Amino acid sequence: MAPGRRTLEETWTRREAGMAIETRIDEETYLRLSFAQPDLKWELVDGRLREKPAMTFRHNWWEVKLGHFLLLQLDWSQYQVRVDAGRVRKPGATYYIPDVFVLPVAFGEPFRDRDDILEVYSEPLPLVVEVWSRSTGDYDVEEKLADYQQRGDLEIWRLHPFERTLTRWVRQADGSYEETLHRGGVVRLVALSGVAIDLDALFAD
Repeated sequence: MAPGRRTLEETWTRREAGMAIETRIDEETYLRLSFAQPDLKWELVDGRLREKPAMTFRHNWWEVKLGHFLLLQLDWSQYQVRVDAGRVRKPGATYYIPDVFVLPVAFGEPFRDRDDILEVYSEPLPLVVEVWSRSTGDYDVEEKLADYQQRGDLEIWRLHPFERTLTRWVRQADGSYEETLHRGGVVRLVALSGVAIDLDALFAD
């Protein structure tokens, strides 16, 4: 049994549908729980625990393909890519595990030689991506998007694997976001110079 698990299970009750936890917890407890249970993808939303659910074939394939396309173009001495790994934090006891994100190498230095802490990023990132799924579609738009924008992430993508669309939000100089919808073609990333994603290749099965 993982350290501390019995006490947590005695205290909290899962909701069957959303795998959310009724009791509010603090960030320290969340980090301890997530570290003790690496097989479970715990997120924290305004102090409420939620398990990120398993995803469909196309969802998983698209996030891996996108991560691959990014890695082929990025300078590895400057940037790294995470696919369904690592966490981003918004102040106010909120932590997400995005489907894909890009981080400057310097952001990862505090974690590189540590085996006792989780990889968590509070700084704005150049790209954060969520792939739509039936189980998370509503809160990806209504909740995560707003939180990513409050974090100041420079470019936010929402890929829809069945509609085959990309909705893209790009941060402007005044802090607002410009939204565009793409159904194909090549999209050049604003915050990652020289990086472009061919959506027709990404959308192909």
